[in-house]
Amino acid sequence: MYTVVKITISALVIGMITALAKHSPRYGGIVAALPLVSLLSLFWLYTQGERPDHLSQFMYGVLYGLPSTIVLIFIVALSLKHAVPFFLAVVFGIGGWGLCLLVQKFLLSGALLNFR
Repeated sequence: MYTVVKITISALVIGMITALAKHSPRYGGIVAALPLVSLLSLFWLYTQGERPDHLSQFMYGVLYGLPSTIVLIFIVALSLKHAVPFFLAVVFGIGGWGLCLLVQKFLLSGALLNFR
């Protein structure tokens, strides 16, 4: 039952964001950029009884993934602006995301955030 509640609430949040974006793409994008998924996930982990150190590592993981997510969003937005077909723009964005993660892993070598 708990899983159904999590899925329902998460789906409602996504549905509200897409409804807002349909009427106002700019405001829908701003709300979508809020750390809703991160905070919802953190909340679900907390209510499941995860230890504070586990929650901290999760949030460091979110922080670690932020630069590559920005690269993905930038590539997709730029591609769409230049009339690249939607699915190809997404593929380019995912490629940029993966490349950025590899570069981060190489540059940081896990030392700063203890990732391996």
